[in-house]
Amino acid sequence: MSIKTILVPINGTESSRSALDTAFMVGQDLAAHVDVLHVVPEPKDAIPLLGEGMSAAIIEDMIQLAEAEASERTGRAEAMFEEARNSHGLAISQKASPGKAGSTALVRCVGREDELTAAKGRLADLIVASRPTEESEATVAMTINAALFETGRPVLVAPPRTSQKIGKKIAVLWNGSAEASRAVAAAMPLITRCDKVIIMTAENDKTSSAVAPELATYFAWHGVRAETRTLPGRSQVGEVLLEDCTVVGVDMLVMGAYTHSRMRQLILGGVTKHVLANAQLPTLMAH
Repeated sequence: MSIKTILVPINGTESSRSALDTAFMVGQDLAAHVDVLHVVPEPKDAIPLLGEGMSAAIIEDMIQLAEAEASERTGRAEAMFEEARNSHGLAISQKASPGKAGSTALVRCVGREDELTAAKGRLADLIVASRPTEESEATVAMTINAALFETGRPVLVAPPRTSQKIGKKIAVLWNGSAEASRAVAAAMPLITRCDKVIIMTAENDKTSSAVAPELATYFAWHGVRAETRTLPGRSQVGEVLLEDCTVVGVDMLVMGAYTHSRMRQLILGGVTKHVLANAQLPTLMAH
């Protein structure tokens, strides 16, 4: 599958700047079109239990406050878009015109960011989303979950700080699962262009490092030479994985998302949960 259309939601806060830069970097590299989605919340949605115990005057004041805040955030999102677009040299295009250069457009909608990301993400080749942090709003986590679980599309999770380079040296966490396979298939346009690929496996009761050579053979059919690497044997695979990515100096990670029960991972922890909470490099995931 080629990557010709990219969707990236931005909310006008600093947490979305890295996702925007990441999307533009990939779009520029692959000559893809980047739709930058800014969702303006419905003012009444910002008021819980509208009308219960509130006077008409109070409700009106709260709606006006919500509208003012939304307008300010939209202004910041538009400024962020223009600054990043000029920095990466992407032209604005409102219609399909595949070519040798990437393009972009700012898409403004009213509603809920997670719902609109899910709806519009189903018609994108790749979704780029901000990684949730302790400081980010709850809507950031809701949006990334919608992208992962409700679109059927791969999601490139951008770290809090913009990476200087993306996709030159790629690590693939491989366990032979359907989710990992889907992530690899989605990442092939980047994998076939990169300088180096490292297949990482964890030797434990669920995965054998013997699956790595099979993926290396698959890559070879696509003209890609890959190294294999077994992660050090510790129980916390997510922690070891990110440490090893730092050691070998990769600038992108490819992995399946929630390859085990999502509920089990949310309660007990898991590789996906750890990476979504701690990764400092762009991570392409698929569920």
